[in-house]
Amino acid sequence: MSISIALTKGRLEKQAIAMLEACGYGVEQLKDKGRALVFYDTKKDVKYFLAKPNDVITYVEHGIADIGIVGKDTLLEKSGDVYELLDLEVGKCKFILASLKGNNPLEKVGHIKIGTKYPNVASQYFHKKGLEVEIIKIDGSVELGPVLGLSDGIIDIMETGTTLKENGLVVYDTVCDISARAIVNRVSYKLKKDEVLQIINDLKEGKQYVESNQSK
Repeated sequence: MSISIALTKGRLEKQAIAMLEACGYGVEQLKDKGRALVFYDTKKDVKYFLAKPNDVITYVEHGIADIGIVGKDTLLEKSGDVYELLDLEVGKCKFILASLKGNNPLEKVGHIKIGTKYPNVASQYFHKKGLEVEIIKIDGSVELGPVLGLSDGIIDIMETGTTLKENGLVVYDTVCDISARAIVNRVSYKLKKDEVLQIINDLKEGKQYVESNQSK
């Protein structure tokens, strides 16, 4: 049976292509894609298409894609009725709580205001701590929130921490670690189980091959 795979555009796309190529998939069209969005494997019965992170989950949930590769950050924020089968261990970063030095939001008495691009993640984090919080959705640079006094702190993704330091912010807590995951449509997992698991196993092998080459 033919399998459709939705890839998140950008860095995760490139890392997924490297894994697939490492285990014998024909990804030439993906590597030289121009402006196309749908591609066909030259060696296997697989179709690929590129989408934004939230859309990858949507396509997999509705069965347009059998398999999707997307960041755990997107899965935590959007969720979706899908199976999460594999941690690809690439695109690693963290959700963190940060604010100005000496202004730990967790120690504030009374009303806490948190700026974030990820309101669901932020709400769940503070709910688990038993703290009441006002979530302020910010689509741009969330670091501005504490600096300008809009929020007491931020929940955001941190890779290197450089942007935080440059804006005078410090990390007060790690919410969770995040990385790229392979997700699967629930019906596809039943009807195309052998094909789906073959690709998941191939991705595991590809991941190990790419990791071993990077360590050399």
